[in-house]
Amino acid sequence: MQLDNRAQTLLKALVERYIADGQPVGSRALSKISGLDLSPATIRNIMADLEEMGYVASPHTSAGRIPTPRGYRLFVDTLLTVQQIDENAVEAGMRLPAHQPQKVIANAAQMLSSLSQFAGVVQSPRRESAFQQIEFLRLSEKRILLVIVDPRGDVQNRLLLTDVDYSPSQLIQSANYLNQHFAGLSFDQVRARLTGELRQLRDDMGRLMQAAVEAGSEALAETDDMIIAGERNLLSVADLSSNMSSLRQMFEMFEQKTGLMQLLDVSSKAGGVQIFIGGESKLVPMDEMSVVTAPYEVNGKIVGTLGVIGPTRMAYERVIPIVDITAKLLSNALSHS
Repeated sequence: MQLDNRAQTLLKALVERYIADGQPVGSRALSKISGLDLSPATIRNIMADLEEMGYVASPHTSAGRIPTPRGYRLFVDTLLTVQQIDENAVEAGMRLPAHQPQKVIANAAQMLSSLSQFAGVVQSPRRESAFQQIEFLRLSEKRILLVIVDPRGDVQNRLLLTDVDYSPSQLIQSANYLNQHFAGLSFDQVRARLTGELRQLRDDMGRLMQAAVEAGSEALAETDDMIIAGERNLLSVADLSSNMSSLRQMFEMFEQKTGLMQLLDVSSKAGGVQIFIGGESKLVPMDEMSVVTAPYEVNGKIVGTLGVIGPTRMAYERVIPIVDITAKLLSNALSHS
């Protein structure tokens, strides 16, 4: 059902007032702040309709109403007036040499936190799951050290436990084969090509190469990480820290990071600013929590996502431009011509 202009105006006024003071909003207050020349009875009827449609709810302890996740969603999608923020102030806090990308990223997380007064998060640029060179080093019987050098020169090591005791010459032969045929490709590409080519190789050598591909893919995937700043700010947000269950959920999310990483991955594929509102998004662990995200780029290619984690009752009109501008500035800071 489409909301008419009066209903939209009242919902916008209710959400803004609730975000400001956290108290249920009654019809009398709405008649004063909405700017509409409506009787209290008419306002009550419209609010009843909004409640029936799932945009607002009535707490048991009050005659006033509060927005639901669906109400917040309509508000941020169609009713929100985004504020202007000082882009120069944000940029000044992120000016660091381009050869210090991790410091730039850490500054961006801190900037998101300080400007929003909530938690800021930045997903570090994803490494390409590719290798430039592979080596096998025999440590002892059936124990091999896999050495992976990625295209940027970074080195990752993985221990392989094998069923066969490979000779040094077999290890050299296997490494040479992988380097000559597959250097510069992603491990997914190598896996696909090896499937057909291994039929022509001896079984033992094939198993070693397959083990190397799986271990190498895992090693490079594990280098993805995120920087979180300002988690302690959320302790002072009553909506998020009002009970032990909420606190436990919140800090499990920060500690495990898996769900948060999944959320950031999803938002990087969507493009632009995304708003995940607790209660409507399976990716946000708490009904009272929202996450505002945006992807950032390096030289025109999306490499990660950043965002603000805060209560559902946040000032979206401020947080959205903070996230949007920080993403653009981080892209500029990390890119080079």
